[in-house]
Amino acid sequence: MLYKLAIVGPESTGKSKLAEQLAAYYNTKFVPEIARDYLNGLGRNYTENDLLQIAKKQQDAITKAQSQANTFLFVDTELLVIKIWSQVKYKKVHPWILDQFKEQDFDLFLLTNNDIPWEADPLREHPNKREYLFKLYEKELKKEGLHYKIIGGQGQERILNAIKIIDDFFQN
Repeated sequence: MLYKLAIVGPESTGKSKLAEQLAAYYNTKFVPEIARDYLNGLGRNYTENDLLQIAKKQQDAITKAQSQANTFLFVDTELLVIKIWSQVKYKKVHPWILDQFKEQDFDLFLLTNNDIPWEADPLREHPNKREYLFKLYEKELKKEGLHYKIIGGQGQERILNAIKIIDDFFQN
């Protein structure tokens, strides 16, 4: 049985690092965030249509990784992240993203808390909106009735908290 875990949350809350650390700990695969490479390769400012392309590429990467994972597949950024990104940036979301979001089948969402310091990055846009964005994620997860746990803590404490949550959740 393969369990799929999505790591979601505001910018600069350690999603990528957590996905990589968890995959290493559980000796399995993780799907990196596609947006970073995509946006770095654009050579221009992104548009609303680029979010659709990112979403499709992210979904393809998830599908491909499922056959390579064992027990767990950790996904750094999936359609909830792109949905909220589009809502905040463009005040609308492409219907394909909305439809595919409803079809996702993650067993657990790990919502990263914004309790770690902001790290500046040219691709990050909202250093002062992390609490607002965190609340948007939590509201959406609750509204959709999705299983989620909040991951917090500094440094090694963060990964240990995530491991405990995963072990407890999947033990039952």
